[in-house]
Amino acid sequence: MLFDMTSEVTYLGDLRTQSKHIASQSEILSDAPTDNNGKGEAFSPTDYVANALASCMLTIMGIKAREMNVDMSQSRAEVTKIMQAEPRKIATIEVKIFMSPEVEAKTKTILENAAKACPVAKSLHPDIVQKIEFIWKN
Repeated sequence: MLFDMTSEVTYLGDLRTQSKHIASQSEILSDAPTDNNGKGEAFSPTDYVANALASCMLTIMGIKAREMNVDMSQSRAEVTKIMQAEPRKIATIEVKIFMSPEVEAKTKTILENAAKACPVAKSLHPDIVQKIEFIWKN
């Protein structure tokens, strides 16, 4: 099976990379974090992993919400990444999802289940603890 390249990553020096998304040509930078010899002037690669979980969850919820005619504009997530020292890796990703729409219990359950089944959540190593909290507007 043939796949198109997703991105190109260039090492810029000084523990910084530049990534270009091939389809859109959009670019992002990453820096090593300050606790690992870096400047911390951009997201670190592990920050992107944690952020990807929340972004994926909101995206999958958005797809399901659109199917259900639910407007979840202005919903947002707060992400906390907790690193483990030895071996250095992500130990826990905490995501608090603040949902803007007022919906019935059944709709909440459907949207929460959709989020938990997002591709990033299913792709992370099972040793990474995913603490997910949904906070619904009353």
